[in-house]
Order: sequence, then structure tokens, then C-alpha cells
Amino acid sequence: MEFSAAVVYGAAAFISLLFYYLIRLRSADPTLRAPPEAGGAWPFLGHLHLISGGPSSGLPHVNLGALADKHGPIFTIRIGVHRAAVVSSWELAKQAFTANDAAVSSRPSVKAGKHLGYGYAMLGFAEHGAHWRQLRKLASAELFSARRLEQQRRVRVAETLIFVGELHALWQRERGAAVDVKERLGELNLNVMLRLVAGKELRGGEEARRCRRVMRDFFHMAGLFVPSDAFPYLEWLDIGGHERRMKRAAEEMDEIVGEWLAEHRRKEYSGEDKAQDFMDVMLSVVKGEDFGSEYDVDTIIKATCGTLIAGGTDTTSVVFIWAIALLLNNRRVLEKAQEELDKHVGKERRVEESDIANLVYLQAIVKETLRLYPPGPLGGARRVTQDCSIGGYNIPKGTWLIVNLWKLHRDPRVWQDPSEFRPERFLNGESNADVKGQDFELIPFGAGRRICPGINFGVQMLHLVLASLLQAFDLNTVSDEGVDMSESAGLTNIKATPLDVVIAPRLPPNLYESFN
Repeated sequence: MEFSAAVVYGAAAFISLLFYYLIRLRSADPTLRAPPEAGGAWPFLGHLHLISGGPSSGLPHVNLGALADKHGPIFTIRIGVHRAAVVSSWELAKQAFTANDAAVSSRPSVKAGKHLGYGYAMLGFAEHGAHWRQLRKLASAELFSARRLEQQRRVRVAETLIFVGELHALWQRERGAAVDVKERLGELNLNVMLRLVAGKELRGGEEARRCRRVMRDFFHMAGLFVPSDAFPYLEWLDIGGHERRMKRAAEEMDEIVGEWLAEHRRKEYSGEDKAQDFMDVMLSVVKGEDFGSEYDVDTIIKATCGTLIAGGTDTTSVVFIWAIALLLNNRRVLEKAQEELDKHVGKERRVEESDIANLVYLQAIVKETLRLYPPGPLGGARRVTQDCSIGGYNIPKGTWLIVNLWKLHRDPRVWQDPSEFRPERFLNGESNADVKGQDFELIPFGAGRRICPGINFGVQMLHLVLASLLQAFDLNTVSDEGVDMSESAGLTNIKATPLDVVIAPRLPPNLYESFN
């Protein structure tokens, strides 16, 4: 049996490779100038071993960064039967996301989009076309517009107060005990997104734990690259069982979001008065053919709400965790942030969103965290839909495009001591870059028409929660040990291990009563 399986795998791989090379030979044009191809390709697999994220292969963004040092800011790799262009400089990223934006705004057809994304119905996986444009317009106008962000302020502030109040109550019960800040921040962001998107409030308990696990599993699986993505003809084998796990994660997500949708429909039919959340907006706007989509109404609503909750929860949490870890390993930066809070806010009242404009050092800390640890080090892979030119090289239709944000953000031509955590660089004139997609040397949320629509929401959450946490507590590690800053592979690059922090109140006791 083992021998037969090996023969089948070998034959399938040989046929796939032969088919790929026949296509390349037929379409090759000797007059085209192609980017250099990176060395180190394996037979059949190409460079798949460098981006698979396996325990022995290293981190994909680091591997591709090392290849950029050898081959330059643009080069190509082979991922099974696919060819991908890897960009690692801000100049070429700007060319890609401005002059060539329309040509590079589609996504590759990967199994995560098929199984987790409701057959590519989700905003993040959808093809660049009418369906994607409608979803993007809806998310931008009804969840992340300036008007909505102001309306949502009450939810952000309320959940942040609860977060700080619960931390203080925990300190009162178990003084000196370590708190898993990673878990607490994950719950905070989940609660905010659930209230905004589905009007749900989950305070601990089994339902909340299940929801958090499903969202985390979903986002982790969304970043997996499975063998059949590289070799579509091997799909029926499901090597490693990744697709089976994706389907299971998708079923759990669909079950949870489907229950919420059913609840909203019951309330809609009953005429019950309630505050409108994003799912209510979706129910009123998405009307089959009127929406201009090939997907049914339920699929559109569940796919959009699911991806907003999962994406908004995980990406923001990841940046929070990296910021706190960096501060714990750089005590002077932490102290300067607290000194700034004491100067501009004091200790007799809570920090408010209106104070953030004066907290320029705190803003610099957030920027520097996003520079060193963008929530998606490789962004989202694009698929080129028409021939274009980047950096003087021809990028043919069908090529995948990968922008290595991690490498781009550490370019020594732009950043002095690029691997150092130094927020002062944004205050001393070294850089005036913003993170909203216009300054291409710093694009942690992407750029162009597929830039993350929730930038403003995410940055506001980061500023408010980080300011509230640093004002309310002194932070330290257990036994004053440094935090392990090693990364993991996946759509985000944070490890699943806890981040244990010892907290101590730094405000007058009576002020904590206002956090409850």
C-alpha cells in the first residue's frame, strides 16, 4: 500500500511538472525581460520549501528577505506550477500599487479562499470585480466611515473601561500574579468587533471561549499554504489533511455566524426595537440581484460579517501584543510613554480619545511596532490580471505578486538601525511616514485599492487601549525576564504562547471605580 501511494504521488507530481513546463515553453517570449529567478529551487517543488512555514524551513518573510539581499528588490520564485514576483522595496511597491494597481488587485485562487471564504465570497479572498467592489463600498461606508467611527466610539470606550476594570479586579484578588495579556487583549478586541458587527456581548463562559477559538483557528488557517495550491492537480490527495481542517473550521464559523443571522432575522420580523449593527445594515442592503452579486444573500452576509470579526479581532490583537512585548524589553521607552501620559493627562482622570493628539510619543510607539512587526509580514498575495511592468521588468498575466512588508520596513536606505525598536525616529525628523498607505516606506496595512478598509478603526483602538493600559498600570515580566520575540509562520506572525505580565496600579484607588 505504501509503495502504491508513493507511485501515485510521484506520477501525479511528474504530470503536473510536465504540464507546467509545456505551458511555459509555448508561452515563452524571448524578447521579454523577466526579473531574475532566485536560486535554491528544488525539482518539482520550486521554492515551495522556503514559504511553506514548516518547522525546519524557517519563516517565509525572512527567507524571502535573504533572497532579496542576493537578487535585488524584485525577483521571481516558483511555487509548484506558479511563478511569483517578490517585491522588497518601497519604490517598486509604489509602482505596483499606483500605476499598476488595477492589474495587481486580484487574489490567487487558493484553497483557503475556497473552503474558508465561502467559495471566494469573502472580501479578502474575492476576485477584483463587481462583487468585491460592492462589499468594499459597504464595509467602508457602513462600518469604517468617519461617521460610523464616531458612532462606534461609545463601544470602543466602554469595552476599554471594562478591560482595565477587570485587570484591576484581578490584581485585587491575586496581587503579584501574572496575567496573560495576550488572552485578555484577544477578548477585548473580540468583544468590540462582536458588538459592532453582530450586536453580541459575550462575557466569558463557554460561548465566548468557543467564539474566540473559532476566530483564531479561522485566521490561522487562512494563512496556510497547502500543497494543492502549488499543484492544483493534487487537490484530490489533500496531502497533510489541511483542507479537511479548513472545512471543519469553516463549518464552525458558519454555524456561529449563521445563528447570529437567524437571531437578527427573528428580531427584524418581530419589529423589535434595537440599535443597528453591521449585520442589520447587511440585511437591509443585500437583496440578491439588486446587490449585483453572484452569491445568495445569506452567503454574502455571513462571509462579510465573519471576515470582519475574525480579521478585526486577530490583526489588532497581534499588534497590541507586539507593542507590549517591545515595551517590556525596552523599559526606557515604556517609562517615557508613561511620563508623557502623566504630563498631558495626569493621574486624576482617565485618558480619553481626545487626549491622543497630544500623546505623540505613544503614537510613535504604535508606528514603530507596525514597522517592525506588520500584522501580515507578506501582506496578501495578489494575482496579476494583465501584463504590466514593475522596476523595468515585465510581469506577465497570471503571475502572483508578493510584497515583503517585513523586508521593506527594514530597508537600511530608509531606516537607520532598521532592526532596532526606536520610536524616536518618528519624532526627530528621520521619518514623517504615516501608516495609511500613502507613504510606501511604511505600509503595514497594505496600499492601493485593496488596502485594509479598517485602518482608522484599528489605529484608534491601538492608541486608546495602549494609552489606557499604560496610564493605569505599571507592567513587568515574571522575574524581570525578557520577552521572547521569536515569530511564527501564518497570516499573522505571533506565537500562540501566553504573554505573562505582572501588573501594579499606578492611579489613585478611587479612580479605578470609574472603570467598572
